[in-house]
Amino acid sequence: MSPVLAVDDVLLGFDESGSPSGHPVLYVHGFPHTRALWRHQLQGLPPLVRGLAPDLRGFGVSQGPPARRIDDHVDDLLRLLDQLGIDRVTVCGCSMGGYIAFALWRRAALRVRALVLADTRMGADTPEARARRSALIEVAERKGAAAIAELLLPGMTGTTTARDRPELVETVRAMMRAQSPAAIVDALIALRDRADSAETLGTITVPTLVVVGSEDTLTPPSESEQMVSRLTRAPLARLEVVHGAGHIPCVERPAAFNCVLAEFLAGVIATDD
Repeated sequence: MSPVLAVDDVLLGFDESGSPSGHPVLYVHGFPHTRALWRHQLQGLPPLVRGLAPDLRGFGVSQGPPARRIDDHVDDLLRLLDQLGIDRVTVCGCSMGGYIAFALWRRAALRVRALVLADTRMGADTPEARARRSALIEVAERKGAAAIAELLLPGMTGTTTARDRPELVETVRAMMRAQSPAAIVDALIALRDRADSAETLGTITVPTLVVVGSEDTLTPPSESEQMVSRLTRAPLARLEVVHGAGHIPCVERPAAFNCVLAEFLAGVIATDD
């Protein structure tokens, strides 16, 4: 059974693998996912790395009061790191996890050794996007997680995955359908009301890797290119495009994603104090 930690009034389930004394990497999943998003990364950790993948509050086995701000998740993750005795981490966030990574940097930059921003965007929601989030909230409240899963599924994977790996699409569908409607509503509110992170990029002074699937229609490669152009103070900053993948390349093409990540982490570890 995976460990569960009590963090104040929140219970956080998480998976951990790798070297206990290795370079810690905190994997932060997207919406509406669980830590299972990172299964292949925890199984394929490079040497000298300690991988930690929690379920965000309300998702998977994690429980607690409503988390309706991105900073609620930052609070949980910082307290989790404290309880595990981890000072600095590389934060690897996918989609919503990227928004959480931005906020964690703003809140606690000294705790961040490096950043991996996967299939995410820097901007806040536009008025049109906010309206779509509000409409999804109504669907979640009236029809539940299954209806949300069907609406979101087409954007989750790329056309190559949808064509060649229908079983993977079904796995992603099942993950989304299994989530609590209340947690989905809470996350949609947090996503809708999140801060703009465009200016944050210019403040990042740690190594930063931006990864995106070539077939991602939710946060397309052009968005990632703009993000990298703003990383003017981040050493080792670069963009990696995972071909043949959509919004979750860590699941769709895990070997390619792991290769890119391992190379980046090797550079970070080589410059550790």
